[in-house]
Amino acid sequence: MRRANILFRGFALQIPEPQLDKLLRTAIDQTRMLRLRYRNRFRIVEPHDYGEHNGVIKLLAYQVGGSSSGRLPNWRWMETELISDVQLLDQTCPGGRPTPSGKHHKWDKLFIRVKPPDQNQK
Repeated sequence: MRRANILFRGFALQIPEPQLDKLLRTAIDQTRMLRLRYRNRFRIVEPHDYGEHNGVIKLLAYQVGGSSSGRLPNWRWMETELISDVQLLDQTCPGGRPTPSGKHHKWDKLFIRVKPPDQNQK
């Protein structure tokens, strides 16, 4: 899946691919896990944050299964233009996870963030 760029007042604005955008927002809103291909590896992830980071549209996900070059589970930055074959799974995840520093990454524009676990029960 690819993103589109549009020119607005001399600036290139990134627009997420509509189908992928909808799937990511739905998964985060409903705290559902995703199966996807990223950099030619199938992965099972908990999607947490989705937005524009350093000028690139990305997903911040907690990878819990599938193929990986590193240890699992672990956090993964994923550029959306490199994501394909996305499946919304019935399996849910607990929601926000604590970070060692207690701080979130700085986003240029955050589209959506998963709710903390205590807010998902409501």
